[in-house]
Amino acid sequence: MGFREVGVVEVREVLRAWQQGLGLRKVAERAGVDRKTARRYVEAAQVAGLTRDGGAEAVTDGVIGAVVEAVRPARPNGRGAAWELLLGHEEQVRAWVAGGDGEPPLSIVKIEQLLARQGVVVPYRTLHRFAVERCGFRVKTTTVRVLDGEPGVECQLDFAQLGLLHDARTGRRRRVHALIFTAVVSRHMFVWLTYSQTLTAVIAGCEAAWVFFGGVFKVLVPDNLKPVVISADAVNPRLSAGWLDYAQHAGFGTDPARVRSPQDKPRVERAVQYVRGNFWAGEAFADLADAQARVALWCREQAGMRIHGTIHARPAEVFAEVEAACLLPIPEPYDQPIFTQVKVHRDFHVEVAKALYSVPQQWIGHTPCRPRRRAAGEALHDRLRRRPTGQDPSAPAGGRAGHRPRRPADGEGRLRAAGPVTADRDLRRPRRQRRHLRRAAAG
Repeated sequence: MGFREVGVVEVREVLRAWQQGLGLRKVAERAGVDRKTARRYVEAAQVAGLTRDGGAEAVTDGVIGAVVEAVRPARPNGRGAAWELLLGHEEQVRAWVAGGDGEPPLSIVKIEQLLARQGVVVPYRTLHRFAVERCGFRVKTTTVRVLDGEPGVECQLDFAQLGLLHDARTGRRRRVHALIFTAVVSRHMFVWLTYSQTLTAVIAGCEAAWVFFGGVFKVLVPDNLKPVVISADAVNPRLSAGWLDYAQHAGFGTDPARVRSPQDKPRVERAVQYVRGNFWAGEAFADLADAQARVALWCREQAGMRIHGTIHARPAEVFAEVEAACLLPIPEPYDQPIFTQVKVHRDFHVEVAKALYSVPQQWIGHTPCRPRRRAAGEALHDRLRRRPTGQDPSAPAGGRAGHRPRRPADGEGRLRAAGPVTADRDLRRPRRQRRHLRRAAAG
C-alpha cells in the first residue's frame, strides 16, 4: 500500500478517542485512518508517556510532535525510499512509457512487472506517480471551462458506436451507430440510430432532430465526419457541397471541431458514455425501428428528466424554458440532391445515379459542374437543359429523362440532329460508316 500523509488533526483525534476508552477499530473509524495506522500512533504515544487517564490536556503539541517523529519515515526530500529507488531507472521507465522503434507504449502494470524482474519492487501507486510526474505518462493539460453561450445557438454532434443489431433487410447482424445531438445550454439530447455514417444518414438524423427539438439551432458543431468535412483544418475546414446545400436549406452554420480535439465539443462527448451505458447496455431490440422509437422516448422521459450533474436541473425543463423559443423554424422537407462530376457523351446524355439525362448538344465532351438531381422541376444545372413543363426531371436507375432535340434548320448533319435515339443507333455502326457520317455533317 502506498504512503498516505496523516495530518496533525487526525493524529490528535486518534489519541483523544483512545483516551476515551475506545478500541482501535472505533478509534480508526472516528479519525478516518487505517486500524494499523491508529495502532502505531497509540504505541508511539505510550512510549512518549501518554496514558489513558491523563485527560485531553495531556495531548500537548510536544507529545504529538514526538509521536509524529517516531512514526513517520524519514523523508528529507519529501519522497520515500521507493521513489529514490526509481530515480536510478528513470531513463528505462521513460523509454517504456514512450515506446518507439515499432514497440507500443507499455502500461504501468507491465512496467511494474518488468522492474520486479530486475529486483526493483515498488508500490504501484508510487510507480504511477513517478511515471506521470517525471516520465510523461498521460500528461494532463490544463482544462479551460468555456461558457455555454446564448440559448438556442449551439448544438454539438458526434457519432458513437453502440453494438450489433439484426437487420431484417439483409438477414444479418449489423453495427449500429448513434448520432447524438446535445444542446449546449440545456444539455437536452436527441439520439438518431443508423447503420451507416453517410451524408444521407446524417441529414436524416438532422431532420428528425429538428422535429424532436421543435426547431433548428443556429450553429452545429460536428466532429470531422467524412460526409460533412472534406478537408479538416483548424481555421478553414472544407465542407462538402452536399452538407453546405443542406445547411443553406435549414439556415444553420457549421463550426467543425478540430481533429483529435474532444475538448471542442465536451458536452456531446460526455453524453456518448451516458447513451452507451444507460440506454443501449443490457437492452434487446427487435429491429432498428424499434430501437429508434425507444431511444426517442428515452431521450424525452429519462435522459431529459434526470437531474444533470453540471446544471443541477432537468435538461428537458431547462430547454423548454430557455432554448425552445430561440430556435429557428423547422424548414420544409429536404430533397437531397446528388452531387457528382459527369461528362457529356456523344449521345447528348450524362449519367447520374445510373440514370441518363439529355443536355444541349454544344456541351458534348465537356464536364459541367456538379449536376443536381431534384424533384421540384429544376434543371440539372444552370447550363444544362431545363425540363419541359410537367416532365419529371428525376429518372430511376436505368431510366432516361429528357426529350429528343429538334432538328436544326441549317442542316447541321444527321448525327447532331437525330437526337439520342438515332445517335445511339449510329454509334453502333462500324467505324468507317461513323467517319463518313461525321464528314457529311461537317460538309
